[in-house]
Amino acid sequence: MRRMLILLLFCLVPLAVCCRDGAPRRYGVEVVQSFPHETSAYTQGLFFHGGELFESTGQYGESSLRKVELESGTVLRRLKFGRKYFAEGSVVLDGKLYVLTWTNRLAFVYDAQSLDYLQAYSYPREGWGLTTDGRSLIASDGSSRLYFLSPEFRLEKSLNVTLDGRPLRLLNELEWIDGRIWANVYTTDLVVVINPESGKVEATVDCSGLLPPSLRTPETDVLNGIAYLPGEKGKEGRIFLTGKYWPRLYEIRLRALK
Repeated sequence: MRRMLILLLFCLVPLAVCCRDGAPRRYGVEVVQSFPHETSAYTQGLFFHGGELFESTGQYGESSLRKVELESGTVLRRLKFGRKYFAEGSVVLDGKLYVLTWTNRLAFVYDAQSLDYLQAYSYPREGWGLTTDGRSLIASDGSSRLYFLSPEFRLEKSLNVTLDGRPLRLLNELEWIDGRIWANVYTTDLVVVINPESGKVEATVDCSGLLPPSLRTPETDVLNGIAYLPGEKGKEGRIFLTGKYWPRLYEIRLRALK
């Protein structure tokens, strides 16, 4: 695949509701905080587990799985995949950390605590994004479909995603937030919020301008990476976004658009 970016989102209003006329709700974003992000990271997967930030990065010869300190952007632990693998989306389910590969038709599994390698599963399609609803793995492949998989990568069901009644292609990095699937639309500044039963896009989030022109270089690539940190003791959860080779990770506030 290509390059990815990282932003942070702070959700102050519910997204998983359509307008009365059935059209998706529309949001923009406002930055709450920004954090350093390694510009060597071609971000593919981004998620929190046990309060810690994890990131999988792509490109042949550069792919890695990282444990990252949020405040400083420092990489605390890094596993490299070697020259033949292009890592993609990643997530933890039931104590195991799963990482897709793009075209190798493999998914790697690690112990989420130690990051020790456990095994690999064959995977019958391109790997793009990966998340979980707490029971199944949910994967994208760049099409308009999402795939619900068992932890052993057996297909349970697939879901066709639509926006205004039309299939929405290029679904990429995924995150499960409050009962809905959030997805980057690859090569765009758009994040969509998807009903996991119907496949309907219930809200869109326009992230254009999140990374200012002053922070962009010739290497800077597209928006990619959504991570959710649940709130504690009744507090709101926090959502994080970034991009491929981006220098910043952002926490944002949603702003309703007319």
